[in-house]
Amino acid sequence: MFDLHLSAAHPLTAYGWDDGFAESFHPFAGQGLVPGRIVRVDRGRVDVVVPDGDGIRTVLADTALVATSDPMRVPCTGDWAVIDLENGRGGDHIDGVVRVLLPRRTAFVRSTSSKRSEGQVLATNIDNIVICVSLADQLDLGRIERFLALAQSSATGGGPLHKSALASESGAQPLVVLTKADLVGDPAGLAYLVADVAAAAPGVQVLAVSSATGEGLEVLSAVLAGGTSVLLGRSGAGKSTLANALLGESVQDVEATRDRDGKGRHTTTTRDLLALPWGGVLIDTPGLRGVGMWDAEAGLARTFSDIEALAGECRFHDCAHEVEPGCAVQEAVEDGELAVRRLESYRKLLRENQRIVAKTDVRLRAEIRRDWKQKQALGRHMMERKRGSRS
Repeated sequence: MFDLHLSAAHPLTAYGWDDGFAESFHPFAGQGLVPGRIVRVDRGRVDVVVPDGDGIRTVLADTALVATSDPMRVPCTGDWAVIDLENGRGGDHIDGVVRVLLPRRTAFVRSTSSKRSEGQVLATNIDNIVICVSLADQLDLGRIERFLALAQSSATGGGPLHKSALASESGAQPLVVLTKADLVGDPAGLAYLVADVAAAAPGVQVLAVSSATGEGLEVLSAVLAGGTSVLLGRSGAGKSTLANALLGESVQDVEATRDRDGKGRHTTTTRDLLALPWGGVLIDTPGLRGVGMWDAEAGLARTFSDIEALAGECRFHDCAHEVEPGCAVQEAVEDGELAVRRLESYRKLLRENQRIVAKTDVRLRAEIRRDWKQKQALGRHMMERKRGSRS
């Protein structure tokens, strides 16, 4: 029986095993069960890395015992689990059964496209959230802000059933990586693009990299070393190509790029956890067509910390930053200190997040309706004052 606690020789250390997870597993020790980390999920079955003597092996496990209709509680790539290797079904090459999911430390969650307002967990127990943005496309700062808001909100405070808490408080840090930097021929132009993204991502590191030339990969490797990182972005953002460059080998399939724009559409259909040769693990994900807000109030506050700071200087604490007198936010827009685009992006994401939360919170729905009526009344009052001052 191997030592559950952390040591240099522990077989699962390279996959993120530490004393905290060992403590969570302790109640199950000595029952013929082993810990394992889920590296791939596919149709109710998972690939799991488990200890095998002084090494590890990958087994196929059934998830029927932890099956649930709640998408927030299903097994996910990155989860640590209690694996029963002695009572597997035997058929279909099944090696074991997932008995329990250990408590999650962090999780990236987005709203699904379902009208039922459900959350979808994309990756768990992550330390770095790498938002990949292709420089082959025109920058969409609003989309970057959307990813950042989720990245800085999506985490769990203890387990699969717990309410979300701040990712940054739990150890998950966002990072924006501008891929395909080699397609930008002008160094000054590249520096401008990096600065433009940095302005939309206050407090977040922004790196320009090229998987083709190796530019920026050494710095990125140092940032990701030793932890669990997840690559997120749209199809064609270069996630799988970047994963291959970091791994030093072609593990993820990538379709050929087009000569006219350097875009490539990767063929990843599952979220795969891959061990990095210099320490740490990487989760590659399929391209995301959209990322809906999911309980992202805290993340919005961090992503738009500049607007939040200005709002603290407004004359009224409930200022809507529209027509109210003494609005510091509007003054910053008029003075050119705050871009109109950024304020509109903030308002859009805030409204979307409120709608998502309100679908499951009756009291919040009532508060939103009341606030909307108050703003309408204030708007009418200000228009009447303006008309009166002109007469």
